[in-house]
Amino acid sequence: MLIHKGRGGTTAPAGGLAAAVGPGRSGPGRPEAAKIARMAVFSGITFAILFTAALVLVNQIPRLDSPDSTYTAFYASGSGRVLVTVGLYLVPFAGIVFLSFMMAFRALLDRPADLIQGLQLASGVVFICMLFAGSAAVGAVALMLHFAEVPAPPVSVDRVLSSVGYGLVFAYGVRVAGVFTITTTTLARRAGLMPRWLAILSYLMAAFLLATTTTQPATLLVYPAWVVLLSLAVVRSARIRAVPAAAVPPGPSRAGAPGGAAAERLDTR
Repeated sequence: MLIHKGRGGTTAPAGGLAAAVGPGRSGPGRPEAAKIARMAVFSGITFAILFTAALVLVNQIPRLDSPDSTYTAFYASGSGRVLVTVGLYLVPFAGIVFLSFMMAFRALLDRPADLIQGLQLASGVVFICMLFAGSAAVGAVALMLHFAEVPAPPVSVDRVLSSVGYGLVFAYGVRVAGVFTITTTTLARRAGLMPRWLAILSYLMAAFLLATTTTQPATLLVYPAWVVLLSLAVVRSARIRAVPAAAVPPGPSRAGAPGGAAAERLDTR
């Protein structure tokens, strides 16, 4: 983070997480940045909890390669349908807090919008859309039987709906999640919000999400775990940056400095 000393001895941050609010500056001030960082970590951890719970509950539905007898037995018992229905209702709340996390993270950036920021926003929204649509397709039969006293449809119908849901989540949603991971990691490194080790881990995870062909729901747990790590890194960076930036005392300008000003760099990482 750059601190510029002017002729009058005043100091102002040149950019970064704790950029001052003023003409020509787009970043949040220090108190506001700390508040937004806390919102980001709260939203990130809440998303991880809700996403994991919804994934476990919706995954009660038989696998695509399960025999017809497994499907029949599952829908004959009411407990499985209830759990899947609860999971379906948790999915939108997970999506809402994920959008909150994404917007809080973007608010911490003090750079003007560019291609990477636009791609990050688009990939995050598409991921939530795929998650919503896929979960609805997988749990459609369980939801119908929970609210309506009707006979269970043929197993082939449920198998087709499950295939659609798996395709939306694993073929499309996981890919855009990888794009979101890449763009978010790039933006976080630009703004100094993420340590190097976490950035390397994030890029490796993104490569896995882009290349994997698995339909095992457990593999999706790496995504909420990454969101939690990113949230903790963001709030830690906000706390570290707030102290040194406030501790720089104003000093008189030096006569020999070009233009009567000098700049010093505070390494807060």
